[in-house]
Amino acid sequence: MPPIPGSGLAKGLAVTLRTMTKKTVTAQYPDTQPELPPRSRGVIGLFEENCTVCMLCARECPDWCIYIDSHKETVPPAAPGGRERSRNVLDRFAIDFSLCMYCGICIEVCPFDALFWSPEFEYAETDIHELTHERDKLREWMWTVPEPPALDPGAEEPKEIAAARKTADKLATQQAQEAQQAQQAQQAQQAPQAPQSEEGGTP
Repeated sequence: MPPIPGSGLAKGLAVTLRTMTKKTVTAQYPDTQPELPPRSRGVIGLFEENCTVCMLCARECPDWCIYIDSHKETVPPAAPGGRERSRNVLDRFAIDFSLCMYCGICIEVCPFDALFWSPEFEYAETDIHELTHERDKLREWMWTVPEPPALDPGAEEPKEIAAARKTADKLATQQAQEAQQAQQAQQAQQAPQAPQSEEGGTP
């Protein structure tokens, strides 16, 4: 059966009319900020205290957009007679976001949890050279990182928390035993002693 002349036009007008009667869902950005999902890949934040300058993130980056500089410092021994140790001190940590492809490899391979995804996305620049952000800016973005989702109630407790809890319980038990021994020693000193005779014996 041949199509009725004008049927395509009628279908198109019907779609237009249905769309015109629906409520608009346009978000008036930037007046209205979008609600981003918690795992949005906006920008990378740096938690500097956890960085040990292992250079693993820079070596694994496929774009080579991470720049790290450091120097070594000598740490005095923790106890008398111990050896001096050397540790790396972070001087520069920068990411060139004009090269970054947001693959997340640097965050995945970091063994010390120093890099995190932040949903922050408003960092456009008019000059491409200004897209290289240093560690101060990366540190500011760290505070926009959302909290991790809660664990499933039936999930196994993380090994780090279990080890920390075991150490804390052991320390608390040791302190309680020391306090109990000190209390017993104090009670023994305060206990009245039997009077002695002049010859040195008891009456």
